[in-house]
Amino acid sequence: MTMIDESIEATVARLAKVHAGRRGALLPLLHDLQAAVGKVDDAAVAAIAAELNLSRAEVHGVVSFYHDFRHVPAGRHIVKYCRAESCQSRGGAAIEAALARRLDVAMGETRADGRVTLEPVYCLGLCAVGPNALVDGVPVARIDGDAAIERIAATVAA
Repeated sequence: MTMIDESIEATVARLAKVHAGRRGALLPLLHDLQAAVGKVDDAAVAAIAAELNLSRAEVHGVVSFYHDFRHVPAGRHIVKYCRAESCQSRGGAAIEAALARRLDVAMGETRADGRVTLEPVYCLGLCAVGPNALVDGVPVARIDGDAAIERIAATVAA
């Protein structure tokens, strides 16, 4: 059995009380836990399962299904770059490479200093104005050159 950090266990217990009796409490609890501690790691899965009277497999299945749940905290800034077909057809792969070089982080990784995480996303619903990204939840469209990449880099540098 994995030992769980008391602060995580206490946080899970507190959040479970907030959602007690609520049908479908797992997703809201997971979102609240990630907002509180920045991650939903394997150690928290057992505590969540116990609090909600679910199996660990059920909790793990939900955590692993949804890409927004993390096992390690994200950087202070999150850049989600679209890899869907429409953005790719407009030079998305080359722009992705340039963005990764400029931000000094590989796709799917967090920079060593914790400043920025670069993540793939598969369609932001802005297909007519791609390539696109979300920078800290704010859409950035028409990423078509150095100026747009510099605008993103300036945002995450702040």
